[in-house]
Amino acid sequence: MVSTDIEMSVPEYRPQDFFQAVNLKEEAPGRCSLCWRLRLGNTAKTAKDKGFTHFTTTLLVSPYQDQKELIRIAEEVAAATGVEFYKEDFRPGFREAHDEVKSKGIYCQKYCGCIYSETERGQKTAKALIG
Repeated sequence: MVSTDIEMSVPEYRPQDFFQAVNLKEEAPGRCSLCWRLRLGNTAKTAKDKGFTHFTTTLLVSPYQDQKELIRIAEEVAAATGVEFYKEDFRPGFREAHDEVKSKGIYCQKYCGCIYSETERGQKTAKALIG
């Protein structure tokens, strides 16, 4: 195992914030934009509180996310908080990184993390099994 001196911050999990943000707007991609605004806002606030100059997101590696919308929202959040958004297109390394974590037995989920996305993933799997 590689040892690092990286500080990790794990905020309180508050699913009620997500559900309030997407209330009656549960369909993708609309809910995604609402979720990104909530999550990136929390990330930028935490970065500011800790004195960081930048924030970013692991979603920049995903070929499944709307990168233009994600970056647009992140830049709005950056302007509102005064913390710069670090953006880079990490998608070209997605497959290689995914293969590496898989080979090391590291869990890699196949949905964004919200209950709606997980349900959609399950429905696709069920359809594929049924034919």
